[in-house]
This record gives sequence, C-alpha cells and structure tokens, in this order.
Amino acid sequence: MKKTLPTLAFLVVLSGWSSAQERVPLWPEGKTPYALPVDAETGLPSLQLYPTSGKEGHNGAAVVICPGGGYGGLAKDHEGHQPAQWFNGQGVSAFVLHYRLGTQGHHYPTQLADVQRAIRWVRAHAADYGLDPSRIAVMGFSAGGHLASMAATLFEEKAYEPSDAIDEASARPDFAILCYPVISLDRAVTHGGSRKNLLGPEREGDDEWAKKLSSDLNVTERTPPTFLFQTDADTAVPAENAVRFYLALRQKKVPAEMHVYEQGPHGVGLYLADPVLGTWSGHLSDWLRSRFFFAPAQARAAVSGEVLLDGNPVSWGALSFHPEDANLPVTTVRVRRGKFSAKVEEGPVVGKTTLKFEGSIWEETGADEDRVVKLDSLKPGGDPLAVEVTEGGEVLRFEFSSR
Repeated sequence: MKKTLPTLAFLVVLSGWSSAQERVPLWPEGKTPYALPVDAETGLPSLQLYPTSGKEGHNGAAVVICPGGGYGGLAKDHEGHQPAQWFNGQGVSAFVLHYRLGTQGHHYPTQLADVQRAIRWVRAHAADYGLDPSRIAVMGFSAGGHLASMAATLFEEKAYEPSDAIDEASARPDFAILCYPVISLDRAVTHGGSRKNLLGPEREGDDEWAKKLSSDLNVTERTPPTFLFQTDADTAVPAENAVRFYLALRQKKVPAEMHVYEQGPHGVGLYLADPVLGTWSGHLSDWLRSRFFFAPAQARAAVSGEVLLDGNPVSWGALSFHPEDANLPVTTVRVRRGKFSAKVEEGPVVGKTTLKFEGSIWEETGADEDRVVKLDSLKPGGDPLAVEVTEGGEVLRFEFSSR
C-alpha cells in the first residue's frame, strides 16, 4: 500500500495538468474556410497547445501532431496527448491538431487547409513560444499520417484563401514523422474508410482523385526529411503504404529512415510497455537528434587519423564523438586497418566532445585472447577521453590499451 499511494498521487497531478492544456481556434472568428454549422458544436478546427517555453530542457523545436481515426474520428489520447507529452519530455513544444472530419461533412481540401494553417500558425507564433521557425515538424498516425504526408508534399497547394498575416508564413514542415500512415488511396493497399471520408460520397469512387491524393506520387526534392514507423502485422493499413512513400523519398534523394517491426497491431501509438515495439520512439529521438532537430544546426568538421590498440593498428572498429550538448548529433566514424576519415558533411560537430571507442586487433594478431574492446578512455579506469574538434580538420592519433 505504501508503494501505491505515491503513484496514485502522481496520476492525479498529471490528470489535473493535462486538463489545463490551452486550446485555440485555427482561424479568427468568421474566417474559417469551408465552415459548416457543425463546427460550432465541435469547436473544430483547433490546436491543443503543449508549449515548453520557460520549462527546463526547452530547446526551441516544435511539432504539429495529427491524430488518426480514419478521417472519421480523432484518436486524441494515444495519438495526440501522449505523443505531445513525450515530446515535452524531449524539450519540444507540441501542438495537437484537431482537424475536421469526413463524418462531419468535411472532405478534401478541408483537412489540407487545416494542417497547412496549423503549421503556419505555429511558425507565425514562434516568437511567442520561443521556437525556431526552421525546426518545425509534422507528425501523423494512420489517417493522420496521410494528413501529415499531404502537409509534407502539398505545402505549395493553395488549399484556402488567405485570411490574415499568419497565412503569409510558409506551410512547409521542416521534418515529417509518419506512423503506420495511410499513404496511397489505391484500393489495393489503402484504408477504405480513410479514402471514403477524405474524398466524400461524390468522389469516393473516382480513381483519378484517389491518385491525386496518394502522397507517394507527390514526393518532390523539397519534401522534408522523413521518419517512418510501421508494423508488418498491420492489416488495417498495410506496410505497402509506408514502403511506397519510403521508395518515393529514395528516388528523389530525400533523407529518410524507416523502421518496420514484425509484430504489432494497427494504431499502437507509443506502445512504451512493449519491450520491442516500444523502442520505435527511441529510434525517432535518435534520428531527430542526428538531423539537428533538438538544437540549431552547427558546423561540422572533416576528421582523419590513426587508432592503435595495444600497439597494433585496429583491424576493425569505430570512434564515436559525443558533443557536450546532448541535443547535438553523435557522430560515429569507422576505423579500418588503423585508419579513419570522414568528410565535412559526415564529420563530428565542431566543439568540445568526448570519445568512445570500440574495436578489435584480432586480424592483426590472430590471438585467441584478442576480443572486441570498448573504452571511453585511453585505458581501463582512465579519465574520459576529450578532444576539441576544430574546423581545421587536423589529423588525430589515439593509442588505446586494453589493460
């Protein structure tokens, strides 16, 4: 009983905090495009605000989150509120988009208008929330993933007439995060309910409209870097959707990372309780860090040099450069036959960094006792290995000892 009470108290506090989240309308009163009488009842479209300005860890990044629901509902908790809290824990301000739905009589281009306006709203209010307007991501789950993919590919489409100064801001997201997304409206792979609710009864059977709004066919060189998460077991939105988008990104040379897990049903959200599937958000965090999402982009440096272990050239290994600022990317450089090198675009961030080494000299010695060694100092128990990375790209030399 003593262990249960603090947990219950924490849940009560958390519940009280969550209910206080501010919700704001997307447009000024009387200027919402495609408005219907039902909008007054639902309060849509709107943004639920989860700002981190003034809180510990605030880093100036922001994300607009689009919950799923087949364009017929909004999974506002596990695909909205929970991811927003997770991002807050990363120092990122989150804005959950409550967009209008097909079941309420709203069809394309209403949803595209809502997500374009949401991204513009966040960018236009960057100064108010201490945000970097060049570090704004869009995230979507399932049908919300389709909406996020439209934001990433159709940001130049004029989905509505401008209403105020906010609409002068760019609608292009700087990053896209697509979780088990509906991508294609091709009947062979799409989610039927999403297609029906987005296109509406007059266009549902129109394959040309379906093709127009299949996001894999709309990828360009300007589509932002994208992270995709999917499960192979998903039968509601088959993995072919995410795969088609990934291959389209590759064709246009847009940076992308995709994780497909074998197990897991559709609509899992963060799923942190699962020791396997729950790791996807960690991969997302690593990817965002590598793309300078958690901190403004900084200069990198070319590096090269030599690595010895117990007096022998390292046969196969790696050096990882860890900047002092944990929000900056960790850079790992391969060591082969005692040598390593990396060009500027692949090199570590300029500034103070600590190094971690992993490697083997077995190819050099052939000795059974030589195994892979992991060190964060020149010898076991030594002081952490720290260097200053400069833009000069000087040659570095390290002599490690395994004992």
